[in-house]
Amino acid sequence: MAGKAPPPPKVDDERIGVNGKIGLFLTTIVGTMWAAYLFSVLAFVSFPSAIRSGNSIVIVAWIAQTFLQLILLPIIIVGQNILGKAADKRSEQTYKDVDAILHECLQIQAHLAAQDDDQAKQLGELRKLLGELR
Repeated sequence: MAGKAPPPPKVDDERIGVNGKIGLFLTTIVGTMWAAYLFSVLAFVSFPSAIRSGNSIVIVAWIAQTFLQLILLPIIIVGQNILGKAADKRSEQTYKDVDAILHECLQIQAHLAAQDDDQAKQLGELRKLLGELR
């Protein structure tokens, strides 16, 4: 049995290449509340025109395409980032717990092996004594 469990994987451990780095960079920028605020301003520029059109399809399209996609996307990414950090903390704590349990199990195994050796010696001595009594 190994003495140390491997550490939990981290995002930094992954090789992501150029495309992954670009994607990570853009996700980092878009996944901020500042991006959500900027997109909100941008989205609400077209809001009066959508309302003035009086066309329900245009209003629904503005809500679906502009509001939901532009504004909620960065907010969802922010939430996912927060959840990801919490999951990383849980993973790290689980790793520490498992590592402590592993070391405890190794100590228990060593203790049991020592007891097995002592019991084997005692049985040998007991058999010897019983053989002498017969």
